[in-house]
Amino acid sequence: MTLLLEPFSYGYMANAMWVSALVGAVCAFLSAYLMLKGWSLIGDALSHSVVPGVAGAYMLGLPFAIGAFIAGGLAAASMLLLSERSGLKIDVIIGLIFTAFFGLGLFMISINPMAVSIQTITMGNILAITPGDTLQLGLIGVVTLGVLLLKWKDLMVVFFDESHARSIGLHPQRLKAMFFVLLSAAVVAAMQTVGAFLVIAMVVTPGATAYLLCDRFPRLIALSVAIGTLTGFFGAYASYFLNGATGGVIVVLQTALFLAAFLLAPKHGLLAARAKARQALAAPAPEPAE
Repeated sequence: MTLLLEPFSYGYMANAMWVSALVGAVCAFLSAYLMLKGWSLIGDALSHSVVPGVAGAYMLGLPFAIGAFIAGGLAAASMLLLSERSGLKIDVIIGLIFTAFFGLGLFMISINPMAVSIQTITMGNILAITPGDTLQLGLIGVVTLGVLLLKWKDLMVVFFDESHARSIGLHPQRLKAMFFVLLSAAVVAAMQTVGAFLVIAMVVTPGATAYLLCDRFPRLIALSVAIGTLTGFFGAYASYFLNGATGGVIVVLQTALFLAAFLLAPKHGLLAARAKARQALAAPAPEPAE
């Protein structure tokens, strides 16, 4: 019992666990909307698009979260503008923005290689964050969750049917812009937790898992947030005993839950689908009408 409680006796582990749980909850909340709209790759694009902001912040001596948030906001605004004005498909737009921002970031790092640690960006370092970073992540998480709780119904209407949203007095463009701002903030927070390469898992996997288990969107949100919170907390907790990268353990845990849901979900799981197929084959064929 003493061994199981040992991680809680270290301040850095306690910080890692509650911060990972909070960031996991925020990313999972947003994940539900990304699944609804089919925008899962936007999370990946934003996670790589913040690289020039991080590099610029290090060069100027600013907190890297500020630069990352600005770069992520610019990338999100660019994607939103191009999707509205260019007529290009969203996957083309994501590819353009992702490569442009990531290429700029690599160029900035190459001309000043000592300004920023590539490993910090790509792998995250939740166990070594300062008290200031902890406060910053806490504020990002609380504010983002608060806005989502206030506006989740409006966002749901906009993501389901923009025409209906306009007819009842909502402003789809403003709400989508707000969503992208919140997503950028969540990506910045998640980048410090699991790193840029694994952010995509935190903003996709919880929603995908809940999608297999729920038919109603409010339940999907609730289950997704529960998955993100619990995997964040227990992933950080387990990393202490496994002596492995915290971000990697969190993502592996989320993936394990997804695979379990994929196999065992009562309606949409693989085993349920095969059982339905067998029942359909075993059912007697209707007799031809005379």
